Amino acid sequence: MIKKGLKVRVLSGKDKKKEGEVIEIDRPNNRAKVKDINMVKRHVKTTKEKKGGIFSKESFIHLSNLKLIDEKTKNKKTEAKK
Repeated sequence: MIKKGLKVRVLSGKDKKKEGEVIEIDRPNNRAKVKDINMVKRHVKTTKEKKGGIFSKESFIHLSNLKLIDEKTKNKKTEAKK
């Protein structure tokens, strides 16, 4: 089960084989935001409080395109290869 704060690997899409930490989960839509994965550009209008411009931010990615990484087994596999 994928939860907030866990490390995951992307299985498909433009960020395939990249790893990152889950920031946010949208359970009803089966989607998650992963840090520095699936970056999109957002055009923000200037307001009294904030300056506008073009900003990059993470977008949601479907849970079926993510694989949970187990840090313990990952370390054991790399040691066995040596």
